[in-house]
Amino acid sequence: ERGAIKAAKKADREAKEGVVAAQIDVEARSGVLVEVNCETDFVAKNDNFKAFVSELTDSVASAGANDIDSANAVQKGEGTLDDFVKAKVIELGENLQFRRMTRYEVEGSGVVASYIHLGGKVGVLVEVNCAKGETAASDAFRELVKDLTLHIAAASPAGIGRDEISDDLVEAEKDLFRKQMADSGKPPEILDKIIEGKLGKFYSTICLLEQGFIKDPDNTISDLLASKGKELDDEISIRRFTRYGVGE
Repeated sequence: ERGAIKAAKKADREAKEGVVAAQIDVEARSGVLVEVNCETDFVAKNDNFKAFVSELTDSVASAGANDIDSANAVQKGEGTLDDFVKAKVIELGENLQFRRMTRYEVEGSGVVASYIHLGGKVGVLVEVNCAKGETAASDAFRELVKDLTLHIAAASPAGIGRDEISDDLVEAEKDLFRKQMADSGKPPEILDKIIEGKLGKFYSTICLLEQGFIKDPDNTISDLLASKGKELDDEISIRRFTRYGVGE
């Protein structure tokens, strides 16, 4: 009871440091990505804290939890995962927050993969699908998926294709372009064409399929998937991805 009160007193303190962690099952058919926050970078780099996050991630993955609420209710020892977090708050003397999580399970043929960058400051979870089981098991396919996780971590796309980009974001960009050309003197129909051209460049920076591949910028991710699909005689697609940056 006294420990719960101590934990509650720390709950309002800002926690923007921390780490992102992931766990993928041995068959690469499912995986989880979690972010756990703390107050200071000192604790974030502490081996005790890292071991705690690793154990939390393992519990979430093993229980098959799909969201924070179900994860916090997972049985852990004599209590729940939420109790496990509160106990660590008392031990480390900082506010700790199990901030968010994502869980993927493959539908059909394909794999789930993860990548943790900068010592846990950035993490990626991705599901890549194909049509053939033998493709999913091949080294070439697994290498492609690894490259995709690295790319997503570095390029931080906002969505896979244009349909995943919010209308509000697109309209905000259009408004910005209009303001930039307000004094150009060009007629509205010409301005609209210029804006469409600028939007194309904008999409190429935030849509995963249109971004230049970080290892070969002259080719887009869409080109990469097509090339690898031809090589493996299969159809390869990115079904979904999640990218976490600590504190974002």
